[in-house]
Amino acid sequence: MTIFTVRPMVPADLPAVLAVQASCYTEVLLEGQAALASRLALSPATCWVADDPGQRGALAAYLFTHAWPDASLPPLDGLLDDGWRHAAPPDTLTWFVHDMAVAPAGRGAGLAPRLYAAAQAAARAAGLRQSRLIAVQSAASWWRRLGYAPVAVETAAMHAAKLAGYGASAVLMERTLAD
Repeated sequence: MTIFTVRPMVPADLPAVLAVQASCYTEVLLEGQAALASRLALSPATCWVADDPGQRGALAAYLFTHAWPDASLPPLDGLLDDGWRHAAPPDTLTWFVHDMAVAPAGRGAGLAPRLYAAAQAAARAAGLRQSRLIAVQSAASWWRRLGYAPVAVETAAMHAAKLAGYGASAVLMERTLAD
């Protein structure tokens, strides 16, 4: 049985993250290193990786999450900064699950739930009680198993332009983080 180490992400992991991303996503969903680095810088406590023990320096999975104002969505492949933090009251922030991918070497090992649980614990410790994400590539059913449900039609319509950038099958989902 392969043992995968789950740990907080560090900037040196970004090249390996890009390799996992390329193995999991269609070209339209690929994000650059600068965009991903901005998400890691925004919330290092809620970004996690699983090392691939079969290949030195490689990753089996990763997860990027961060706080974000609930009235908007972060852009795909856009640079994020924390300028909004000073203007957004804490009760208007959501834990945004931006991107999770599991490389072929890590599939079937339960890495996605482990990464999610680690990041969720950090998000809850930071006081976040709501979560949102954009499910892509038919992943909505997987996220439903974690308690996410599609947002109301009116809410999705408010974000239609930004959602379109995530692909035709993108689904905006949300859930409450239980105490």
